[in-house]
Amino acid sequence: MLHQLKYGGAQDLGREIGRIYGRELLQSPLFNETEIIVPVPLHPNRLRSRGYNQSEVFGEGLVESIRHSTLNNVIERVVHTSTQTKKSRFDRWQNVETVFEVTNPDQVRGKRVLLIDDVVTTGATLESCAARLLRSGARHVSIACIAATR
Repeated sequence: MLHQLKYGGAQDLGREIGRIYGRELLQSPLFNETEIIVPVPLHPNRLRSRGYNQSEVFGEGLVESIRHSTLNNVIERVVHTSTQTKKSRFDRWQNVETVFEVTNPDQVRGKRVLLIDDVVTTGATLESCAARLLRSGARHVSIACIAATR
């Protein structure tokens, strides 16, 4: 399913996973105060070639279920990096250390943010994004992903 979402254009599948996931998150007190949902961004070059951001599509479904939240693209990938799929754990951390930037800190300042991505492998991308959000004044950052590798 993830392969179809990420590479096969199955955006409806991503939204449905988000809706289901969102209903589950509403059952947890840890997530019921989420104010904004922020997808991990793709670099504009990758977005052009793929046509959509699979994490953003997942977020659209989450917002449908978590109605008190809004989807917000406040993080930008400012450096184009090569794919992470064949990198070692250490190389992944180095690859994303400085590639993200919060474009409008006012939109996250004082907010409870749910940072979302499709797959977490080492956590390097999520850690880098979360650190940027916190440095920009987010009150709290939680993370939700569709899947994780072992």
